[in-house]
Amino acid sequence: MSAFKTNVVTGSALLALSENVRGWQKRDCYRQLNAYLYNAECDRVCLLFGLRRTGKTTLLRQAVLDMTPEDAARTAYIKATKQDTIANLNRDMEQLRSLGFRYVLLDEVTLMRDFIDSAALLSDIYAAQGMKIVLSGTDSLGFWFALHQELYDRAKMIHTTFIPYREHSRLLGIDQIDEYIRYGGTLRAGELAFDDAEVNAEDASFRDDESTRRYIDTAICKNIQHSLACCEGGGHFRHLRPLYEAGELTGTINRIIEDMNHAFLVSVLTRDFLSHDLGLAARNLRKERNPEKRTTALDEIDTETVTQRLMDILEIRNRQEQTVPITKAHAVEIKEYLTALDLIVDCPIETTEPASEPIEHILFTQPGMRYCQAQALVHALMKDELFLSLSEREREAITGRILEEVRGRMLEDIILLETSKALSSRYKVCKLQFASGEFDMLVYDREENCCAAFEIKHSRQAVAEQSRHLLDVGKCALTERRFGKLVGKYVLYLGENKSIEGGVSYRNAGEFLKELPAFQLRLEMRGHESAEQTQTHMTM
Repeated sequence: MSAFKTNVVTGSALLALSENVRGWQKRDCYRQLNAYLYNAECDRVCLLFGLRRTGKTTLLRQAVLDMTPEDAARTAYIKATKQDTIANLNRDMEQLRSLGFRYVLLDEVTLMRDFIDSAALLSDIYAAQGMKIVLSGTDSLGFWFALHQELYDRAKMIHTTFIPYREHSRLLGIDQIDEYIRYGGTLRAGELAFDDAEVNAEDASFRDDESTRRYIDTAICKNIQHSLACCEGGGHFRHLRPLYEAGELTGTINRIIEDMNHAFLVSVLTRDFLSHDLGLAARNLRKERNPEKRTTALDEIDTETVTQRLMDILEIRNRQEQTVPITKAHAVEIKEYLTALDLIVDCPIETTEPASEPIEHILFTQPGMRYCQAQALVHALMKDELFLSLSEREREAITGRILEEVRGRMLEDIILLETSKALSSRYKVCKLQFASGEFDMLVYDREENCCAAFEIKHSRQAVAEQSRHLLDVGKCALTERRFGKLVGKYVLYLGENKSIEGGVSYRNAGEFLKELPAFQLRLEMRGHESAEQTQTHMTM
């Protein structure tokens, strides 16, 4: 083995390297990896890519542990470094092939600067000769470039960045949606001490503003920059080259991400905080059953002044932080790369008018990142002189109210994102906006021409106000005019399942997310029932 040019690990050493993940739960995408390793198809490599701390290396080690002794003996693991080259890798691959090795697991392969422009060597030569080659790496954007160039139509893709709530809960043994909102998006190192909240928080990638910024810098900004530098000799920078050469691209990417989260927080304050004038929070705090939490603090606040001050500070802070002028071209290109990294998804808001243009609505696949940045911004607001003049209890009440609204909006986004990803292309999943009000989510069955409407509430209590849009005859009629028969009305919240008058069903949000994509089967059944009822009525 000393004749190898790269770091090749085989035999007992490879089994020892994999032993530390024995007994760990497997990602849902492990089935895809297993299917690739043992199918008869040739000519294709497997790209295992995603952002840091989403389980890529663990998946490779679990695959080794699950192999038969015969297959494990024919498996090699290569940990690439920045000093490695495709030329050296080619020599080692040829030697492994001649020695009868069938499985090659190439980890951190994107560290090799000439990988993107030479990746086809692995599929055209070695995979074509029957070798199963799995490529994994931190710079997942590099795989995206390779897939669209060198490896076009010669690779199977397995994405790891998106970790839905149901999978997060299964892997880490945590059944709290707020925990997922605070820390979700990555897996914790070691996957230990699941029941220790302090350990979990300390080990989370998004435990505070500093850890979140560090993750963005290392897992996202460096990912993009390294991949751009390695692709076509740096010829793919487009409008971003001046920023890269000036050393300002990292700051620009951070600004784009922060701008999206800033816009998200402004929309929370505009839609919920400002429109409700703190009244709902004041009422809830006033009648809180727990005497330790009961307070009339918000009754004594000039809500109009406080709300306007919040908005002013947000805009001032945003302008002060704009150290790099960001053009529209910069934003478009960076958003394109963030989409390629599976970090953001555009789930446009629809209206009841088919001819109208959908409204851009950006969802983050790593909720902990969004929540942590929003939380940091809210706490920064509280350092303003106006808020410092309030009592500690008043400041905590306002901060708590804003963060509660943030968690509520994030729960909407999480359910919208996970539902759209879980359901097949047969279904359209969107937010539906009316002239006044909206359905937080609409699921439309294209084949049956029927739909279901949802309100999403970050609350454990069922109150009449939550279902008012679902029971609005005018909104339901407008919905059916565009999306067919409205066969289901749901409120997804944090409480127990129940039904109320008017055909509205209350469902626990966590249970709903865990059951996906089973919901589509229920919608199909209701669609068929609706069709049968219509046919019976027409016959009569």
